[in-house]
Amino acid sequence: MGKGIGRQIQFGIAKEASRGTAEAAATFWIPWISLALDEKIELAEHNQAYGVLEATSGASIVKKWAEGSVSAPIGDKHFPLLLLSLLGALATTDNADADASVKDHTITVGQSAQHQSLTMFLDDPLAAADYKHPLGVVEEINIKYEVGKMLEYEAKIRSKTGTLVVAVFTPASTTENNFLSQHASFKLASNLAGLDAASALTVRSMNLKIAQAIQEDGALGDVSPVDYTNGPVTIEGEIEAVWESESAYKAAVLAGTAKAMRMDLINSDVTIGTAAKPQIRVDLAKVIFSEITKAHNLDDIVMQTLAFKGHYSSSDAKMVSIVVTNDQASY
Repeated sequence: MGKGIGRQIQFGIAKEASRGTAEAAATFWIPWISLALDEKIELAEHNQAYGVLEATSGASIVKKWAEGSVSAPIGDKHFPLLLLSLLGALATTDNADADASVKDHTITVGQSAQHQSLTMFLDDPLAAADYKHPLGVVEEINIKYEVGKMLEYEAKIRSKTGTLVVAVFTPASTTENNFLSQHASFKLASNLAGLDAASALTVRSMNLKIAQAIQEDGALGDVSPVDYTNGPVTIEGEIEAVWESESAYKAAVLAGTAKAMRMDLINSDVTIGTAAKPQIRVDLAKVIFSEITKAHNLDDIVMQTLAFKGHYSSSDAKMVSIVVTNDQASY
């Protein structure tokens, strides 16, 4: 086809039934905002001596892989699959709605060094080339909650190098529900049990980063990784709010008081099933604020920014629980 614009490229994902074996077709085609999935190589230089001053005599490829990132509006159907790859465990149950098609998918940290792998699909009509990237993993997800915007995320991804497919893909972007800033709420409580009854707090914006330490498993006889394994899961973020009083946040920061935290997204404009609403609820069992800063500008409202880190709560036996309500039967 030749020249074109980025909007013509499409990106899809599918859960792998067999780790590292590419799936035939994408389950979800993601309507992305920014996308990069680049082939990478590592070279071993030939630096042996030949009796001359020139430093090297060549280089050979010793490693191949792909990495990049995708950002998109948070969608109630495709987003849980990315979270599953990141955190590792997902359980599906019936929602309380009268319609049995409405499900609750609960994502937590799986206690395994092999969280769910994905096949990543790249449809490139500009180059007339379609690629499948097996052994895809999500290394990090950053969620952005901002006033006056559609809520978005950015995911850092890795995979094996892409395999060119002969049969071209026929992508169909996933029809799903998104979330606006008015669909978001934020709560703090002394513990997880207190979050339901807690009052929503007023915040201007919030960033939440969930990451796992990805380790490449290489082997002799192959330039591609045989696996990607995961190490510790970490959670951190920032909240921006109007400065109103010492007691609002500052006291908790300076005391090092642990809190339970909830970021809730409920699309009240859409009904699924009989009366349910698309929802993504992130509960952090134990967060501790580590820093507070205030911005004093002459003509602006005084704002405060609070940094926090999520921790494992031994009393709750968890660090994070994310419940997604949608009409997707399973993952």
